Amino acid sequence: MKIKITGKELKITEAINDYVEKKLERIDKYFEESEAEVTLKTEKNEQIAEIYVIANGEKYRAVTEDKDMYASIDKDIDILEGQIRKSKTKKERMLRDSSIKNANKEINQEKEIQDEIIKTSYYEIKPMLPEDAVLKLKEKPTHNFLTFINVETGKVNVIHKLKDGKNYGLVEPEV
Repeated sequence: MKIKITGKELKITEAINDYVEKKLERIDKYFEESEAEVTLKTEKNEQIAEIYVIANGEKYRAVTEDKDMYASIDKDIDILEGQIRKSKTKKERMLRDSSIKNANKEINQEKEIQDEIIKTSYYEIKPMLPEDAVLKLKEKPTHNFLTFINVETGKVNVIHKLKDGKNYGLVEPEV
C-alpha cells in the first residue's frame, strides 16, 4: 500500500507515522494494490484524522475527530473497514444473484414442461342461447372462448373464436 501522510498545523512524529502505517495494514489486507492519503490536523481542542483510500477503482473516505489523535485514527480505520466489507458483500451478492438467475434460466430451458396442466382458471357457467354467448364473447376481446349451458339442450357448450377472427365455432357434447 502506498501511504502519504500529511500534517496540517501538526508535526507528524515517527510514532504517529508508525501507528498510521500499522493501522492501515488492516485495510491493505482487502486489496492487492491500494493507495492511502492521510491528513492529520488540529483544530481548537480536537484532533482530526482524515483517511482517503483508493483501491480497485473504488474510493473510501473517513473523517473523525477526537481529543486524542490515536483514537481518531482508530475510528477512521473502523469506518473504512466497514465501508470496504459492505462494498465487497454487495458485489459478492450481486455476482451470486446474477449467477443464480443464469442457473435458473438454464434449468428452465432444460426442463421445459410438456403435457402438464400448469394453470387452472375458474369461471361462472350461465345458461344462455348460443347467440347470446357470441355477444358475451364479443364483450371480452381478450377471451378466445366462453363456456355456457345451452338453454335449448341443457348441456355445457363452448363458443370459440375461429382463426379468421370473424366467425365463431360451437362445441357441443354428443347425445
